[in-house]
Amino acid sequence: MKKTPPAPAAAPRPRPRARAEGGVTLQDVARLAGVSPMSASRALNTPARVSQDILQRVQEAVARTGYVRNSLAGALASRRSRLVAALVPNVAGPVFQDLIQALIAALGSAGYQLILAQSGYGVLPDDLLNAVLGQRPDGLVLAGVVPSAQGRQRLQSAGLPVVETWDMVAEPVDMLVGFSHEQIAGAVATHLIADGRRQLAFVGGEHARAQRRARSFVSAALDKRRTARGHADAVAVESVPAPADVRSGRDALARILARQPKTDAVFCSSDLLALGVVTEAQARGIRIPEQLAVVGFGDLSFAADVLPALTTVRIDSAAIGATAARFIVERAEGRPVAATTVDVGFSIVTRDTA
Repeated sequence: MKKTPPAPAAAPRPRPRARAEGGVTLQDVARLAGVSPMSASRALNTPARVSQDILQRVQEAVARTGYVRNSLAGALASRRSRLVAALVPNVAGPVFQDLIQALIAALGSAGYQLILAQSGYGVLPDDLLNAVLGQRPDGLVLAGVVPSAQGRQRLQSAGLPVVETWDMVAEPVDMLVGFSHEQIAGAVATHLIADGRRQLAFVGGEHARAQRRARSFVSAALDKRRTARGHADAVAVESVPAPADVRSGRDALARILARQPKTDAVFCSSDLLALGVVTEAQARGIRIPEQLAVVGFGDLSFAADVLPALTTVRIDSAAIGATAARFIVERAEGRPVAATTVDVGFSIVTRDTA
């Protein structure tokens, strides 16, 4: 009888490649805690199976290193998820839509997918950050999101590319694509005072970015008016809960006029707020721009089509998204990023309201 030849041996499976350098591993935690990797794993996954002493030492090592457990460990042999996470204050907010679409398009063309998470307008919650990092994305984009001190440490320890956007901070976590809120506020104040406006007001959200814009607007307005007239009156500031809407703008103007009836210019931290201010002014018979100038922020799709057309600050959100995506892909694939900080600037689009 003819014997069947033995089947060829299966080719050896390729060994998983190491993740990008810089990430804190379980072995690092175990070494710092003075325990075996198995004990460290048990302390993190089944803490009841280790002694209180080992548990405490591992927890302290995690806190010191910023280690985040990999919830997808072993799922992919390459340890590459091809996923990029983006954290935005409000995923439904129109201000961030162009940025998000640009991220999706630019990442998709490079073979990556975008996952979104909503952070809210306050400091980024550490548990949300941990949940996102636990999915081991190949990169992270923060759009107008401010991490806590502990969150910054975790981001710097995670060993993945991070791009902060929608701001211009002195010490970015990693890379930065944005613009200066302070410069915008100063430019708008200069624009309004050059137009002959004297009783200025600011309407913005309660979050940190809007408050910085408010402080810079007030400071610039007072400086410009002192130069022009030798003295300066107070600038009214109204803060509204975020996310702001048209109703918030109407109510804010009503409060401003109650204490500063001769207000003749309002700068708003979003176009929706500006639309509310315009609506309330029209309801009161206030002529725009003859009696009240209004400037928004964002140059949203409706800004040019409402009556009167809205003067606003335009930000190239699509350029921010495309640049952030390029930074992530280049760094994730081991290529150097030449300039890690990019200021996209801004422009004031003058229409009918100012």
